Amino acid sequence: MTRKTISHTTQLLTALLLTILLLTSASLPKDRLKQDFANPPLSMKSRPLWFWNKPLSREQTLRVMKASKEAGYFGLGILPSYGMTPEYMTPEFLAQYKMAIEIADSLGMKMCLYDEFYFPSGMAGGNLVKKYPEALSKRLDMESKEVTGPKTFKQILPAGVNMGAVGMEKSSKKRIDLSAFASKGELTATLPAGNWEVMIFTLVPDSSSDRKHCDYLSPEAVGKFINLTYDKYYETFPEHFGTTIDIAFYDEPCLRWVDGARTWTGEFNNKFKAKYGYSPVLYYPSLWFDIGAETEAARNALLGFRAELYAAGFPKTINDWCSAHKIQLTGHVDQEEIVNPVATCGDLMKAFKYQDIPAVDEIFYYGRSSAIYKVISSSAYNYDRPIVATECYGAMGKMSEKILYQEAMDQFAKGINLMEPHAVWYTDAVDIAPELSPEGKKFGPMLPAYNEYIGRLQTLLQGGSHIADIGILYPIASLQGSYYFGPGDPGMGGIIPGEADYQDIGEMLSLNIRRDFTYIHPEILDEKCTLKGSEIQLMNKINQENFKIMIIPGSRTIQLSNLQKIKKFYDQGGKVIATSMLPDHAAEVNKGREDNGEEVRRIIKEMFGADAFDTPGLTGVTASSSWNTGGFIPAYAIDGKKETSWKPSQGNYKGDWIVIRLGKERKDLRIKITNADEKPFTCSVVWRKALGQEKAVRDNIVIAGAKGIKSETIIKSEMIEPYQEILICQDSGALNKMNIAEIEILDTQDRNILQDLKTYTMHSNSKGGKAWFIPAPNPVVLKKVLDDTGISWDVRFENEVPVSGGSLSYIHKQLNDTNIWFFANSSDNTIDTPVTLKGNRKIQVWNPYTGMISDGETTLETLNGQQYTRIRLKLDPVKSVFLVDEL
Repeated sequence: MTRKTISHTTQLLTALLLTILLLTSASLPKDRLKQDFANPPLSMKSRPLWFWNKPLSREQTLRVMKASKEAGYFGLGILPSYGMTPEYMTPEFLAQYKMAIEIADSLGMKMCLYDEFYFPSGMAGGNLVKKYPEALSKRLDMESKEVTGPKTFKQILPAGVNMGAVGMEKSSKKRIDLSAFASKGELTATLPAGNWEVMIFTLVPDSSSDRKHCDYLSPEAVGKFINLTYDKYYETFPEHFGTTIDIAFYDEPCLRWVDGARTWTGEFNNKFKAKYGYSPVLYYPSLWFDIGAETEAARNALLGFRAELYAAGFPKTINDWCSAHKIQLTGHVDQEEIVNPVATCGDLMKAFKYQDIPAVDEIFYYGRSSAIYKVISSSAYNYDRPIVATECYGAMGKMSEKILYQEAMDQFAKGINLMEPHAVWYTDAVDIAPELSPEGKKFGPMLPAYNEYIGRLQTLLQGGSHIADIGILYPIASLQGSYYFGPGDPGMGGIIPGEADYQDIGEMLSLNIRRDFTYIHPEILDEKCTLKGSEIQLMNKINQENFKIMIIPGSRTIQLSNLQKIKKFYDQGGKVIATSMLPDHAAEVNKGREDNGEEVRRIIKEMFGADAFDTPGLTGVTASSSWNTGGFIPAYAIDGKKETSWKPSQGNYKGDWIVIRLGKERKDLRIKITNADEKPFTCSVVWRKALGQEKAVRDNIVIAGAKGIKSETIIKSEMIEPYQEILICQDSGALNKMNIAEIEILDTQDRNILQDLKTYTMHSNSKGGKAWFIPAPNPVVLKKVLDDTGISWDVRFENEVPVSGGSLSYIHKQLNDTNIWFFANSSDNTIDTPVTLKGNRKIQVWNPYTGMISDGETTLETLNGQQYTRIRLKLDPVKSVFLVDEL
C-alpha cells in the first residue's frame, strides 16, 4: 500500500488537535492542576525505550508491560535489537508488535513507534538497500587539476552524476563556470592566461558506510524508507494510530555517516536555482577552498541550503506522515552536542523546524550534553513547540540514584519537559547499561518514586511560555562560513573556529551568573521577532518572549538582515553585548559586489565605536580553533583561573595557535605558560607588532606536563623593539596536543599586565542604547557587564552561590495566568540564599517529591519603581522545588 495522503487543511487541523492535546496540562483548571501535581496521572509520567533483544513471546511481553505500568511508566517505545526473533519486519514480527500494542491498549498505556531496527534511522533494518538501492545516500566528490593558461583543457569526467565544473585562477580567485563544456563524458574548455585550479564536482553513491541509509536530503528517498517501516506498521494495526500509538521516534540520522560528511543529493542544483534564481555551481569551490571575499557567503548559501534540505527531507517528510496518521514525531540527531553542527545535521535549531517534538540524547556520562540542552529547548521556543523530549541515561553504565535525579532536574531546568529513559530490556540480558527495567535489582525499586517526581515536573513544565530577559543570536551563519570539507573529524564538527563561544556563553549565563536566556535562530529574528521600544519580542502563538538584551556571540559572519534589526534595537535604546570576535562578513550572497562585509563593518562601528576592531588598551585573545564540544574557548587561557583552559579542536594535531593582544606596544616581558594536562607539548613563541610583522621567534619550547600540580614554563622576550601581540603556536611534530590552563604576561616586577588592561568596551547613543564588546569573556566580566545594563531582572540570586558536583539553575514559565519557577540544585552543596522574583507575587512552594503545597514566606521590595518579591531559597543537595504564584 502506498503512503496515505490527506489535504493540507486536514493536516493543519490534525496538527492543531495534537497541539491542544499536548497542552492539556497548561489548560487545566487551577484546582485540577493542584490535584494532578499532588497525584500525577499516569499520562504525565515517563515513557522509556524498550529494547526487544531476545526471542519474543506473549508471556514475556505481558509481564514486562504490566510491571512497567506498576513502576509508573506511562508507555514504552519498542526498539527492535540484536538477539530478537522473529526477524525484523516479517509478518511474525508485526504480529508480535500488534500483540504488544493491544496489551498496551488494555492497560491504558501509550506506545511510541520507534522507526528502525537499532540505529541510525533510515536503513529499514537493511531492507532499504535490498528493495530501493536508488534511495541510498549520495556523496559529493571533487576532482581537481592544476592548469596553466592560456590552454585548451581536456579531462575525462569521473563516474557518477556531474554536478558542475569550475576553473579558479589561484592568485585573483576569479572563477569561471565550465559546466557547459562537459559533454559525452569529457570536459573540454579553453582557459585564459593564469594559474588555474580546475575542479569537477560529481555526485556518487556513498559506499563507505555499512549503514546503507536513505538520502536524508531527498523527500522521495525518505518516502521509500517510510514505505518499508511506517506504512507496514499502519497496515498491520491502523486502528491504534492516534489512540494507543501517539508518538513516533527517529534515532541518530547524521550527515557525517557519509564519507567526509559530504552528504549531497541529485536535485541540489535544480532546487537551489528554483529558490534563489541562480546556479550554485560557481560557489562549489568554497566547500574545499578559500575563494576570496565571497567565501563565507558562498558557504552559507550552499551549506545553509543543505541544512534546509535535511530539515525538509528527513524530519519534515516523516512528520507529515505522522500528522496524516494522527500521531506526533520526536527524535534526535547524532552528535548534537558538537559546537559546529554543519557536518552532523547542518543546523541544529533548524533541524527541528518541521518536527512536533524536538529532542536530545543524553548519553555516556552525567552532564555530557549540558551545553546543548538550551539550543534544543530554544528551537522549541523559536518554532512554537510546547514539548521537548530527552532520551536519557543511555550507556551510563555505573549510574547511581543520584545521577537519576541530577540528569532530570538539570534538563528540565533548561527547558526539556518529556523524559524518555534509556532503557527497559526484554529480559534480564542488558546490552547497554543501565537497566531501568521495572524488575531490575538496582533501579527497579526506585522507579515508582522517580516517576512520581517526573510526573510532577512534566505536569507543570509542559507547554506555556518561557520567560527570559536575554536573547542570544544562534551563530549558524558564522559556523557555516567557517566550515569546509577536509580538515578534522566530521563526527566532531571538523575544525571549530576559536571565536565560536556561544555554548560557553550559554553555560556562563545558566550555571555561573544564573540569568536565563533563549537562543534565537537568524530566520526567527528576521521573521517572527518585532521591536517594541527597547525590547525584542518573539511573537509566536504559544511561546511569546520579550528580550531586553541581545547577545551576539563570537562570530566572523552574520546575516546582514539580523545585524540591521539588532542595530535598530540599539537605536531605540536596546542593550547589545558582543563577545570574543565582532563580525565583519555578511552571510548573504551579494551578487555584483565582492566585498559583502563593508556594510557589516559600518554597522558594527556605529554600534560598538569607530575603533571597534582595534581598540587601544583592550586585551584580547584569538585562536585557530577550540575544542569540539565547547568548554575550552581561548578566553579561558587568560581568565586568571587554573581550573579552566583553552584546548584546540580534535583532529587537527599540529599548527594550532593562540594570540594574546596586549592593547598597546610593550617590551621587556616574559610569558608564563601553565599546562593543564600531564602530557607535554612543544610550541613556538612569536613576538610581533601585528599580523605578518614578526620580530622574534622562540622555537621548539617544551611545555612540560603537569604531574599532580600545574606545570609552568617561563619564556623571556629577546625583542629590542616593542611589540603588541604574542603568538603561541603548536609545532609540527609536537609531543601532544596543547591544553593551556593559563597564559600570564609578566612585566619586570612579575606583575601580570593582562590584569591591568581593559576587559571590555561600551558605546552608547542618545536614546539609551548601549553596546558592549567583551573580547575575552568569562563569568566575572560578563556578570559585570550585565549588572551595568541596569535591567530589572526577572529572577536574581542575591548572593554568589558556588557549587560543586552539579549545578544550580532555574526556569520560569507561564501557563495561562499562572507563573511557575523551577529551581534545581543538582550539586553536592546545601543552598540557602535569597532570590528575588520580578513583580508582586503571592508565592506557594510546591514540593515535587511529595506533592505537598505550602505558603512561601516572602517580602515585597521596591527598587527604582519596580516591585520585587523576595524569598529564601533553601535546597538540600540534589533537590529541586517549584515556586508558584498562588492559584
